Amino acid sequence: MAESKEQLDFTWKGKDKSGKVITGEMSAYSDTIVRAELRRQNVRVIAVKKKPKPLFTKAKAQITTKDIAIFARQLATMLESGVPLVQAFDIVGKGHDNPSMSEMLLAIKLDIEGGDTLAQALQKRPIYFDELFCNLVDAGEQAGVLEGLLDKIATYKEKSESIKAKVKKALTYPIAVIVVAFIVTAILLIFVVPVFKDLFDSFGAELPAFTLWVMGLSDWMVAYWYYIVGTVVATVYTFGYFKKRSKKFNYFLDRTMLKLPIVGIILHKSAIARFARTLSTMSAAGVPLVEALESVAGACGNIVYYQAVMQMREDVSTGQSMQYSMVQTKLFPHMVVQMLAIGEESGSIDKMLDKVADFYEEEVDNLVDNLSSLMEPFIMAVLGVLVGGLIVAMYLPIFKLGAAVG
Repeated sequence: MAESKEQLDFTWKGKDKSGKVITGEMSAYSDTIVRAELRRQNVRVIAVKKKPKPLFTKAKAQITTKDIAIFARQLATMLESGVPLVQAFDIVGKGHDNPSMSEMLLAIKLDIEGGDTLAQALQKRPIYFDELFCNLVDAGEQAGVLEGLLDKIATYKEKSESIKAKVKKALTYPIAVIVVAFIVTAILLIFVVPVFKDLFDSFGAELPAFTLWVMGLSDWMVAYWYYIVGTVVATVYTFGYFKKRSKKFNYFLDRTMLKLPIVGIILHKSAIARFARTLSTMSAAGVPLVEALESVAGACGNIVYYQAVMQMREDVSTGQSMQYSMVQTKLFPHMVVQMLAIGEESGSIDKMLDKVADFYEEEVDNLVDNLSSLMEPFIMAVLGVLVGGLIVAMYLPIFKLGAAVG
């Protein structure tokens, strides 16, 4: 067998010195290497076979943004403690729970040992390390304050992940309620109502209008359920298709979401919090304002805000004041504009924006908690009307029959 570029698993059978038959497994580049290793161990080889690959292999674990945030914090802590960079990567990489993350960190370690700077090694993996992350690391390496910048990156990533989770929670909750309500109603109409219909048909009595309407709806659901399922699947697929490929659709979607009651307020405040946190982090790293705004735009998480910040970047690059440009977007509250203006005058933009970010992150947290509290009675009302209405429709004829018999 020719040598493979990667190790393969082999099973072998042989005899030891006493003539006893023994078996085992070994990983090697070829069966020749397996035979040579067994002879070295004084095993007389009978057979060596390549171990067949399982039909179903476990999916490779994905690297998440949470993994990157944790890595940034671990690396910052180790460098602040005086651990050399290469050794820090070796410790974090070998000790990580996610095999994919561990593999990537050890690959970065090899790049650094080969002469790359940390920023250069990270730039080779743009899927996991965005331009903001790489620019800040590069600035830290050039200024000789890498551990300080990594600490700021770690804080930024942790705050950013926290606010993403809160917004996701705010959006997922109402969607989950609608889906559950639809499924419960469909089950009742398709499986439960037809049983009652057969029962009422055997009575031959006149049924209330509400009951007849529910039975008609049930008949329609039973006859055309596949159309409903097909429509739902097609809608979800079409939504996903245009979401990935159409900028116009994303702009329309983001703009519509910002206008929704409660949810829109949460999205507005979370975008402002991300804007302030990202710009604060980049200002503290000494990144020029025009260069920083491009990364800030991408971090806002909303196309409407992205376009607004990119317009601000264009205005600032032509000499216009950032304060005036922010006012023109009509997206940023007066408090944010004034805090930034004070920061510019006092030379402490990063500190002022940190305070803005803290304020709006707390606002988002409170709004999400309030939304959860408001949704609980809404869930009860929706499920009560749907399920309760169907039950009343089915029991109305029974009550009438009972009254007639009485």
